[in-house]
Amino acid sequence: MEDDWYMEFLDLILAARVVDNLDEAIDHIATYGSLHTEAIVTSDYGNAQRFIREVNSGVVLVNASTRFADGNQLGLGAEIGISTTKLHSFGPMGLEDLTTTKFIVYGDGQVRA
Repeated sequence: MEDDWYMEFLDLILAARVVDNLDEAIDHIATYGSLHTEAIVTSDYGNAQRFIREVNSGVVLVNASTRFADGNQLGLGAEIGISTTKLHSFGPMGLEDLTTTKFIVYGDGQVRA
């Protein structure tokens, strides 16, 4: 059901789609992704690098659990909020306020308990 792709379940529920190639996967993410966290499981280094370049999310993981997309896990201290926008400053802004961060996490199958 297409409505499932827009859902954030906040439970042990998974909506999964099997695609034929990397182009379809990236297109699906561009259409339905949250801009927060996306992951790829692959043994193809070229596909991993393309995924990192073309997926527009704050955290992109290669062969690692999306549960690592956490402020504390990324060395930011206690997570106090989550943003899925690209610009979240208000009022006078300096250069730092006009930049965004993209975390890239490489793994080989790690999970977070």
